Amino acid sequence: MKLKLQAIQEWLPHNKPLLIAGPCSAETREQVLETADKIAQYFPNAIYRAGLWKPRSRAGNFEGVGNKGIKWLQEVREQYNLKVCTEVASVKHIEACLKGNVDMLWIGARTTANPFSVQEIANALQGVDIPVMVKNPISDDLELWIGAIERLNLAGINKIIAIHRGIFHPKETEFRNQPMWEMPIQLKSKLPDVPIICDPSHISGNPRLLPQIAQKALDLDMDGLMIETHINPKLALSDAAQQVTPAQLKKIMSALVIRNQACKNEKLTDKLESLREQIDLLDDELVDLLARRMALSRKIGKFKKDNNVTILQIRRWKKILQTQSKHGALVGFDEKFIHALFTLVHDESIKAQTEVMNG
Repeated sequence: MKLKLQAIQEWLPHNKPLLIAGPCSAETREQVLETADKIAQYFPNAIYRAGLWKPRSRAGNFEGVGNKGIKWLQEVREQYNLKVCTEVASVKHIEACLKGNVDMLWIGARTTANPFSVQEIANALQGVDIPVMVKNPISDDLELWIGAIERLNLAGINKIIAIHRGIFHPKETEFRNQPMWEMPIQLKSKLPDVPIICDPSHISGNPRLLPQIAQKALDLDMDGLMIETHINPKLALSDAAQQVTPAQLKKIMSALVIRNQACKNEKLTDKLESLREQIDLLDDELVDLLARRMALSRKIGKFKKDNNVTILQIRRWKKILQTQSKHGALVGFDEKFIHALFTLVHDESIKAQTEVMNG
């Protein structure tokens, strides 16, 4: 569906990158205001974030201060002239935020994954003029992310921002959530009018990795960053390991390189276009090579059909992966890339042989 959105520059004037900062959870009035005081000193144009309702994976953990935190956010706005935002996951949350004049809302990853919950939120926001940010679901389901944005837009919300916060992965890695940068790239391709910001805190899971995630997001032309910032992260009641102090945030933001979307030097632009033309020619060759490979796969499918041989040959497939992984390493390719590439090619080959077998 075609979205009806208001350009972000019209309702949220800012210089890239947009910065949304504040604690994972509002814990006390003092913690909220002290954090806001420092953020306002360093980033007077930032948007202040704080979670008020924090349902945890396990019962018994700190689950937020609830409605009383709205008054603290009001104080932040009044004292420091910062817009404020918080996460909502139910109609009751929305009613409390609208009553308390919270400036912006966001929908968390778990909620995005549930179309029923998203629809209830969309219904509650029908006719309300308030910006809503949507985090990607915890799985790599792009359609759920798009669907949540569409449901809000159909309800009349035309100020929408997507938040990329990474994807849960069952295997332990250096990241809390896998960056999976292809997901926001695909979202941008399908919904080019939706601004995207990155949540490096939830991707990295620790301050050490946060700068590289933030820089990568900006290099991919994302509109801004949402970074969890606490006056004293060691004492935080939720996500203590991934939060930074306002001073650390200042250091991180100061070190980021802000790149232009286009080159302003005409000679360099011509050089870039020349390189892109070479890329286009090589891409044409790649497609032609793949077409020739699929033609051979169909011939193999015909041979298998005529000789009553199964389509899947697992030993042959493992040999291809092993051989091409070694070959790829010799020319500088990452093993995961080669594995992913040839898995796609192999799947298409199986599909081609199946069509011949059933023809």
